[in-house]
Amino acid sequence: MHDVLSNPFFELSVILAIAAVLGAVGLVLRQPLIVMFIALGILVGPSVFNLVSSSDMVHLLAELGIALLLFVVGLKLDLSLIRSTGMIALMTGLGQVIFTSVFGYLIGIALGYNAITALYIAIALTFSSTIIIVKLLSDKKEIDSLHGQIAIGFLIVQDIVVVLLMIMLSAMNVKTGANPVLSIVQVVLTGSAIVAVIGLLMRFVIPFLVNYLARSQELLVLFSIAWAVIVASTCDYLNFSREVGAFLAGVSLASTPYREVISGRLVSLRDFLLLFFFINLGSQLDLALLGEQIGPSIVFSLFVLVGNPLIVVVIMGIMGYRKRTSFLAGLTVAQISEFSLIFAALGLSMGHIQESTVGLITLVGLITIGLSTYMIIYSHSLYDMLAPALSIFERKIPYRENETEQNMPQQVDVILFGLGRYGGNIALTLMKENIQLLCIDFDPQQVRYWQKQGLSALYGDVEDPELPDRLPLTTAKYVISSLSDVNANIALVKQLKASGYRGKIAVTAHRLSDLERLKTTPTDMILSPFADAAETIPARLNLTEKIKG
Repeated sequence: MHDVLSNPFFELSVILAIAAVLGAVGLVLRQPLIVMFIALGILVGPSVFNLVSSSDMVHLLAELGIALLLFVVGLKLDLSLIRSTGMIALMTGLGQVIFTSVFGYLIGIALGYNAITALYIAIALTFSSTIIIVKLLSDKKEIDSLHGQIAIGFLIVQDIVVVLLMIMLSAMNVKTGANPVLSIVQVVLTGSAIVAVIGLLMRFVIPFLVNYLARSQELLVLFSIAWAVIVASTCDYLNFSREVGAFLAGVSLASTPYREVISGRLVSLRDFLLLFFFINLGSQLDLALLGEQIGPSIVFSLFVLVGNPLIVVVIMGIMGYRKRTSFLAGLTVAQISEFSLIFAALGLSMGHIQESTVGLITLVGLITIGLSTYMIIYSHSLYDMLAPALSIFERKIPYRENETEQNMPQQVDVILFGLGRYGGNIALTLMKENIQLLCIDFDPQQVRYWQKQGLSALYGDVEDPELPDRLPLTTAKYVISSLSDVNANIALVKQLKASGYRGKIAVTAHRLSDLERLKTTPTDMILSPFADAAETIPARLNLTEKIKG
């Protein structure tokens, strides 16, 4: 068996087979692949099966994976999202980073770690996984909600912080033995020169080159990978961080119209190559050392699972957000990320920390990512349980979300939930009939857009149990939901009935299976976007005659 595995091709095939099996297990357990990848690294490492003999190949693929990860982060860097969520993304992101770093460091010192080790652990605890959070919020269809946009905003702030810290690491390489002040000056000058060169290329070369290469998507993707690796290698040659180089390569293409095409093509390759980062990490871990870190890992994990969300809830509460929005956004930072492990690996390679510290951070990653995934999946149930206790973090008047309610009419004929394509067409049709309309949507950008069109619209989430109390249900003759999520429609009907609403309710079924489920609810009508043109809604509901008559 050992002779077979000495062949790199067979070695790789066995590792990939185990990865596929663990991935299937993760699917059953509803866990992100990153958890299974970390477990894979430990399994194929020397502590268990010891399958990794082609360490140079695995190390090279791991470095390519990290470079592509940073490249895609730079490619998707959307500073406009931070601007669209105002100061909340910046304040929450920086506030959480500072809180976690300071208290994580104090906990590390209290547990007996030296100052440098405690600092590394504390910084590693501050990063949350943008990849995992975006995936979970997308699966729950909450990526466009207020708490989703705020979460993505402060995760971008975290990504920027991690890049800045990697630049600092370039100046802290103790192996060089150079004067720290001179090292920092050298790194700053080198970084400034690199940024200046890339800025000139972005202005005069890259747009024209990318437009030419875009004639072939395969060539465009090949160029993108080559560009990421070339810039990373150049930075490494100049004693600068290769990870930051890859990030800057991504930023240089972020302003082109092809960034979505490039990132879409590279995401799968990035995830595949990151597999080797975790294999490489696992091959350096000793299970005996991991066993010694179980106690501290539980302490740090509890700090991340409770402390990180808590500081977000506190900051957002102070800034005037409702406790529900604060809590749902706060849950997204209840884990550490792949960047935490990359940061720890860099510290190990520079001699700043020991293997046992990397093992500790890895254990914290396994615990927090695993548990926080379930916390986000069942976030609404968790909120229902904790809502009374969370009231202390909410202002008496949470004015941030009340801003859209200031001009809310007290008498309406119809309340419409959802302002997507179907709901927007319904709203336009009802407005033409001069029907007094109030619209609710959980995407704050949609709300602002329709308010500019002269429509009475406000932000709201149908799964918020407090929402019906803020709506003029006593005057509304109809409540219409154009939402595509059948669970959200069922929750809305239940809340309307529980609040004593006596008017008519119409919900939308986008699938045949949804239709069967909605038939079991006490709704008065079930709409179908494919069978009902939006223009026919007033006639079908006989709204004009009933309301005007």
